[in-house]
Amino acid sequence: MTSRADTGLWGVSTTEWVTTRPLDRDLDVNLVVIGGGYTGCSAALEAARSGASVALLEAKFIGHGGSGRNVGLVNAGLWLPPDAILRQMGESAGMRLLEDLGKGPEAVFRIIEREAIECEPVRAGTLHLAHSAAGRADLEDRYRQGNRIGAPLRLLDADETARRTGTRRFHGALFDPRAGTIQPLAYCQGLARAAQAKGAHLFEASPADGVVRDGDRWRVSANGHDVRAAALLVATNAYPRFVTGLAQARFSVVTYGQFATEPLPDDMRAQILPDGEGCWDTAMVMSSFRVDRAGRLILGGMGSAGGPAGAIHGAWARRKLREVFPALAGVPFAHRWHGRIAMTADHIPKVLRIGPRACAVFGYSGRGIAPGTVFGTSAARALLNDQPDAFPIPVQDAYSERFTAARTAFFEFGAAVAHAVDPLR
Repeated sequence: MTSRADTGLWGVSTTEWVTTRPLDRDLDVNLVVIGGGYTGCSAALEAARSGASVALLEAKFIGHGGSGRNVGLVNAGLWLPPDAILRQMGESAGMRLLEDLGKGPEAVFRIIEREAIECEPVRAGTLHLAHSAAGRADLEDRYRQGNRIGAPLRLLDADETARRTGTRRFHGALFDPRAGTIQPLAYCQGLARAAQAKGAHLFEASPADGVVRDGDRWRVSANGHDVRAAALLVATNAYPRFVTGLAQARFSVVTYGQFATEPLPDDMRAQILPDGEGCWDTAMVMSSFRVDRAGRLILGGMGSAGGPAGAIHGAWARRKLREVFPALAGVPFAHRWHGRIAMTADHIPKVLRIGPRACAVFGYSGRGIAPGTVFGTSAARALLNDQPDAFPIPVQDAYSERFTAARTAFFEFGAAVAHAVDPLR
């Protein structure tokens, strides 16, 4: 079984750990969930709260995938600007998705408060940083689009951005007060703990190895046992496994690396993100930074911190830290880790119908926390009540992409080249 230490800083700093066991018996439930990330755990929690019986099967441990490895930014909406979503989905479907995900951070922080999840929640907003003059123009466009649909965004000038971040390296920022930061693995573990407390059956080290339709029920096998259920949710996202009888969704994968310092001295901490926002930038090869409750600076960027180009990405992280925060030039990184992002071709999540009262949800394209919570919660309602309209987007009967392996390799190669050349990329 993969070690929880693979989740880097988050595995070290979390105080939320749910206690489970591998599947060791046959079960008959209302809903069976494959995958223990935000989507699966949110679905299990919602199902259990509604009084339904639910079993969740996780191949490794709760939060093993991207849910335990991401930056911890609780963003509203998607990476795409609103007009692009409306253009691709149409006015009605696009507006519904924008409205539902615009409320996503509120849903996350409401669950955290209701279930007393210890995940360092800070609702101080996020800053989308302009890394160049062109990036500033992009933010101005996003500001106009967002305000037009009612998003309470604020466009900040370079001086205000410098005050909030502690660096003058950026040309301005787009501030979203709806958003915030959390300890991402702790949030996922807390969702699971709350679901279990309400009666959900959670099984780690229980990889699903077969799915069949058995009469009017689904039968999922794992560890030599069967879970029978009226409804099925597949929520493995960027960490799918081969499962007999279950077709795999095809999408590209982007790897994102994280580097964290030890807690910064008080004088440095007072200057860098003093109000606690989380940040990411407008560069084509995106990067992010934030500070956790203990005062560690966490720097992230595209690329695998532990792959063949890991040394390149590590050297980039050290240069980036020095360029953005010169006072931290000599501060070493104490933790490094990486995770995978499921990236659809149009950057819009998908809900794929795989049979009667059975769906797969995937493709948050780097926005997993709030959308995963929203989609997981809606999945429980949609599948238990056989009401597909409960999902924030229309359910599809088929979905396929071509050349996904080539695109995945291209993303990693492009990140490595960019990081080898320019520290501000």
